[in-house]
Amino acid sequence: MTDTPWLGDACSLVDAFRAGERSPKEELQATYDAIDRSDLNCFSFLDQERALQAASSADLTKPFGGVPTGIKELDQVKGWPDTGASLVFKDRIASADSELVRRFVEDGGAVPVGLTTASEFGGLNVSVTKLNGIAHNPWQHGKTAGGSSGGSAAAVAGGLVSIASGGDGGGSIRIPAGYCGLLGMKGTYGRISRGPHAYFRPGTVVVGSLARSVRDAARFYDVCAGLDPHDPSSLPDPGNWEKQLGSSDLAGRRVAVLPSIAGVSLEPGVEKLLREQASELIASAGMVEVEISLELPNLAAQWAMGNLSTLLAEFGPLWPKCAPLLTDEIAMGTILAQAMYNLNLAAVAEQQRIEANAAMAGAFEKVDYIISSTNPGPAFAADATTSSPTDNFLDQAKSSSAARVAFKGLMASLRVLNAGFPRMSNSLIEAVVDKVPDLVTMGGLTIISNIYGNPAVSIPVGTVNDLPVGMQVLARHHRDAELFDVALHVERENPWPLVAPAVSAGSGSLTDSVTATV
Repeated sequence: MTDTPWLGDACSLVDAFRAGERSPKEELQATYDAIDRSDLNCFSFLDQERALQAASSADLTKPFGGVPTGIKELDQVKGWPDTGASLVFKDRIASADSELVRRFVEDGGAVPVGLTTASEFGGLNVSVTKLNGIAHNPWQHGKTAGGSSGGSAAAVAGGLVSIASGGDGGGSIRIPAGYCGLLGMKGTYGRISRGPHAYFRPGTVVVGSLARSVRDAARFYDVCAGLDPHDPSSLPDPGNWEKQLGSSDLAGRRVAVLPSIAGVSLEPGVEKLLREQASELIASAGMVEVEISLELPNLAAQWAMGNLSTLLAEFGPLWPKCAPLLTDEIAMGTILAQAMYNLNLAAVAEQQRIEANAAMAGAFEKVDYIISSTNPGPAFAADATTSSPTDNFLDQAKSSSAARVAFKGLMASLRVLNAGFPRMSNSLIEAVVDKVPDLVTMGGLTIISNIYGNPAVSIPVGTVNDLPVGMQVLARHHRDAELFDVALHVERENPWPLVAPAVSAGSGSLTDSVTATV
């Protein structure tokens, strides 16, 4: 009888199933027992009946045959809640599977145990919602798991499931991977289908997984990547992602080490650790470090305004009456976007995108890879919505009902002014960012790869204050396989814990020194 869920990677669990060392049904029961005992609050919905049926008939010849998995609650599973992590749609049910879920479950053989918590509509880099409460980091309860795929990251690092789905529109796979000590791969834009309802706007969203090992993430590509007629942006799949791991010749590749990009300040200890680990990687792989200058605008604010404006289409006639049901930040952000977003701001955002694309193209003419930090620092308080230790503009605006009314009045006035002086909107947004930089800090390191569309991976490289730090490596478009190999090199030379140390120490069976091999 299995007492605890598998604490190795998903690939090794499949091997254990095939060898008869574990059974999918016993593993599933251990998973649900562990979820019941967990205080991470990283699942919003469980379906034991469906999962038991899937485990009982699991096809062990499939890549993830019988493996219990979490599905991010922003993905659709037919018959399951489709809430967007919001009270506004708490009763909505998905009418069809997303293409990612269909491939992961039908083609890959994974057993979905339930939905992992996310931030509301994926709008924040934390996991705090009115619908689900607060998800916690398994490395330290009371610290954030990040977002928006924070529930998936917490479930995988917390020893509940060995792999889970995620999505990344501005860093939402890499940010929680960095905070929770996992491998977080954001592929080239279009690598994995977002169908069957693939909205183009904002043209930055990529779906993928939160994984314990490089080979798990590569096998996920083998199962889920490829063309989909419902998603015109989807890319052809070259295949053999797992089989070809380690085939890239990294010697001589040119690397720029830029711990901070887009003007984001790093917390004490992060840059030192990052430079040490980057130097070790470059030396052991035979790469060549190159000094370059990369000037990037911080696109997060204008991008966020455009994103938030699209929520109005989803809310439809429910807006603005549904505002009290929303997380304060999403409600106020939507009101701000409604007041401020116009053609002038959209034009500024597009001009910034062009400038950013040119800067990235220029950088990749000089180097093969760019190394930066994934996050400004280690995980902060779980109940915080930004990493700032002090009150900011939004904190003050949501401090009381009177403050909220005053905020709405201010936004109404700005909307009127904006109609008469349309170019004022961008100046006001820049002024807010200048006064409240934490509003755009968390995604400032990751969003450039969403805007540019190139692949980027967060690799665990150690800890600061006993909490994980992720090293982000960026590559040219369609060089996803090379990033897997860079991560594989780190994994072999400096293995990371597959689950949080507290989880492995309490399991009585596996330790945090267990690592994946290829």
